[in-house]
Amino acid sequence: MRVLRYLRLLGIQLHASTLLGMQYRLDFVLDGIIEIFWAMTAILPLVVAFHTRAQIAGWSFGESLLVVGWFTLLAGVLEGVISPSLSNVVEHIRKGTLDFVLLKPADAQFLVCTARLQPWRAVNVVSAIVIFVYAFHQMNRVPSWLGLAMALVLLVASTAVLFSLGVLTVCAAFYVVRVDNLTQLFVSIFDAARWPSSVFRGALRFVFTFVIPLALMTTYPAQALLDQLPLPTFVASLFGAASFVAASRAVWSRSLGKYTSASS
Repeated sequence: MRVLRYLRLLGIQLHASTLLGMQYRLDFVLDGIIEIFWAMTAILPLVVAFHTRAQIAGWSFGESLLVVGWFTLLAGVLEGVISPSLSNVVEHIRKGTLDFVLLKPADAQFLVCTARLQPWRAVNVVSAIVIFVYAFHQMNRVPSWLGLAMALVLLVASTAVLFSLGVLTVCAAFYVVRVDNLTQLFVSIFDAARWPSSVFRGALRFVFTFVIPLALMTTYPAQALLDQLPLPTFVASLFGAASFVAASRAVWSRSLGKYTSASS
């Protein structure tokens, strides 16, 4: 019943955001078209990199396209759901008006993470599906049912990690005045997720696997679709995602204790 209640609440938040976004319908359509354009430009670095070689770090062009597809999908989640909502809560913290959220009869973390959605970013899902279909056409193969199932589970885990990293970033706003540069740094680092994790070496590979798990977000789901993801890595990814969610929840709860409202 609790899950149904929050799903209903999410539907209400999405409906309200859609109505708000469609106040100016031409802008709504133009934003959608622009999103499709930017999604297609995500392939360009890959085309340039594979122009003179057949493989990069053991990945062919078609296999790397799968990584770009996951990057496009998660970029839509990041820019359409996480960034707008968390920017909104940073403003609440800065102005001391977070009280309006805390007083509502629902979980505050859920409310701030779904407060401001941008529905036109959903075109990234369509763009990602087109990239997936094109990638498998390039490789002249189809994904297995087991690979699809593992990839869908990893999609949930990747989204949870992305939300957790966003919440951890925003929690800094309880301690410092401005976190704009921090959120911009996070978005810039996420851009590296368009490449397979084996491209990176040394310290960068360690950071992008264990500290900011970009490999879990895009490379492992792509490997699952290719039936190349080892089962221990799959299980470890789920454990890692659960750890990030628990850590972000603990930090959020502790950070609320530092909050000073407008009435204090």
